[in-house]
Formats: sequence, C-alpha cells, structure tokens
Amino acid sequence: MMPIFPLLILGILLLFLLTAGIIEYQVHHRALAMIPLRVHVNGTRGKSSVTRLIAAGLRAGGLRTFAKTTGTAPRVIDAEGKDRIIHRLRLPSIGEQVRLMSYFSKEKPDAVVMECMAVQPQYQWIAEHQMIQSHIGVITNTRPDHLEEMGPTKEDVVHSLCNTIPENGTLITGEVEQFSWVKKNADSLKTPITLSDESTVSDQELKQFSYLEHPQNVAVALDVCKKAGVEREIALAGMQKVQPDLGALVVWELNFNGKKISFVNGMAANDPVSTLQIWKFIIDRYPAEGGTCVLLNSREDRPVRTRQMIELTLEEIKPDTFIVRGNKVDSVLHRLHHHSPKTKFQAIDLSQTTDKTIALIEDLPHDALVYAIGNQVGAGQEILNKLHQVRRDA
Repeated sequence: MMPIFPLLILGILLLFLLTAGIIEYQVHHRALAMIPLRVHVNGTRGKSSVTRLIAAGLRAGGLRTFAKTTGTAPRVIDAEGKDRIIHRLRLPSIGEQVRLMSYFSKEKPDAVVMECMAVQPQYQWIAEHQMIQSHIGVITNTRPDHLEEMGPTKEDVVHSLCNTIPENGTLITGEVEQFSWVKKNADSLKTPITLSDESTVSDQELKQFSYLEHPQNVAVALDVCKKAGVEREIALAGMQKVQPDLGALVVWELNFNGKKISFVNGMAANDPVSTLQIWKFIIDRYPAEGGTCVLLNSREDRPVRTRQMIELTLEEIKPDTFIVRGNKVDSVLHRLHHHSPKTKFQAIDLSQTTDKTIALIEDLPHDALVYAIGNQVGAGQEILNKLHQVRRDA
C-alpha cells in the first residue's frame, strides 16, 4: 500500500497548480476587460498586411491602437505606428499572445489588433476563444496551404480557419469562393458576417500606397474600421501611410549599368493560388516591354511544392524566361514545356552559387519584369541581398 505522505505531497502540488491556473485565468480576463476593442486577424494569406492596415486606419480615426504581426518577421506595432522587433528566447508559441495582451492592457489602449499565429485547428480555437475573445474577427481568405496541419481538403482548411470566428462578435472576410462555407460556420455561432468587396477600392486609391497592396486587403481593413466607427476617407488616408510588412510586394527597379529591370519579390506567397493572384495583379500594372521572367527558388525538401510551382508557371503564367533554382527539375521542365513552348528556361542546381542566378537576371533585356517565387529562406534571401545593391525603388 502506497504511503500517505507521497499522496499528500501530490495532492498539494495538484491543488497549487489548479489554484495558479485559476489565478492566471482571472488575471488574463481582467487584461482583456482593459481593451475596449479587440480584432483577431486570421486567413491563409495577407494576415500581416491586413493587421497593419486595420491598425493604421483605427489610429487615423483617433483610437489609441496597438498591433502584433507574425508575418515575415514578428513585430509589435505601438500606438505611434512604429515597429518593435519581438526577440524570442525560445520557439514561437501561442502563449505569446497572452503575454502581449497583458502588456497591451497596461498601455490603456482603445483597440488591439492581433494576427493569429496558430496553424493547427485546436490551437486556432484556443487562440480566439480563450486568449483573444475578439469583438471583430477577420478571415482574409482560405487558400489550400498548410494542408498537413489543416487539410487535406480545401473545406478542411476553411473549417480550421473558422475556429477563430468570435462568439457575440462580428466576422469580416475577403473570401469569395468559399464564402458559403465560411458563412455556415459563422451562422452556427450566430455571428453576423460581412463579405468585403474589392471593387470598392479604386486603382487611384491603391496608387497612393508605397508598395503593391491587394485591393481585397484594403477592402477588408476598411470594413473593420467602418465597424469600429472610423470614416472611410480617414481610415484610408491612415492606411496609405502605413509601414509595410517585410513580405509586402515592393517593386525594385534594378540598374545594371543603365539597363533597367523591374523586380517583384513574391516569395512570401508560397502557395500556387496566391502566387498566380499576385502575378495577375502586377502584370496589369507593369507591362514589361522587355518581356517577363519568373525566378523560382525552390527547396530540396519540398519537391511537391517545386513541381506545383513549375506547373503553375508553364501552364498559367507562361513567361518569356523561366529561371529555376532546384535539383532534378529538368525532366519536369521538359515534360511540361509544351504548355508554354515559347518560354526559355534555365535550371540551376542548388549547389551552385547565387552569382549564376544574378548573372542570368542581368542578361535579361532592358525593361524586363522579374517575378520571384518559391522560398525566400537561405539562398532566396542571399539573392535579394545581392539585388539590393543594384536597386532603386520604382
């Protein structure tokens, strides 16, 4: 028979942990009560941009607003709109959201805008219903990405993202194709839903941004600001001054000894649907009289994604030139070349230095447009750093 003393110690320990949990829960709820407006931004693509846009619009409307993004580089955005780098001493965890909500609550905010950092469905639910408890929920879009965590089907991705729909709040979304699925999830929580209309954002208004912003992102952010009581013109003016996320679409004008080449980094959008959408977005604005080029920087551990991007490029984009950094891609290129027979392609093994890639870009005709896709980590960032030396903002 087990001695009584160890059982007593175990019981005291369990009681201590239970008490600590209850106290932490109460402290967190007091912190939430100190934040009058909480906005939780989820979705497959555009979360960081939309978070920044909403915060800027609310701030322009006179609300003392803080925000947190988890995009290309995690940031806290203070009440003045300035970025503060998040220095992590351990791997990222959604518990970070609790600590930040506590910090924000002490700054006497009018509003806090949080980008969802959870991927797995159960953690997305916890992030909303336990940690943020938002007044306004946002789902930017639902693309077929992170299928290993949220899939395997597109409908699974929708249902997973819908775990952050608030109860007793409002949902605003830019998702058109899967809207009926999103609405079904919102209706189950009796949450009103608004579908944002990108046609309400004009090309002239988009030109006032310092980078290439998607009209749907702006439309979603404007609807959130409207719900918060900020007039459209005031919110939009604030958004047009926003400091973009590091992954934002900024057009570089490269200057190779007088030869001008436009370069767009789309490597932050690493799923085929978003990659194609960005291409259609930029080609309408940059005719590229010198021809088009797609630069695919792949990862050796993601052969399926590499094949998807090659298929997308040759079947849908059909550029004049296709530069592929990847291993064992020649057979795929030759097999799919009939989809775009006029495309000239060049495959570069990942073991080669990035200087070969830079040289191929430099050899492109004057006034060519280069669209970089794939993966930015490692060699991708090295290519960007080298191109930065010959760039000037377009």
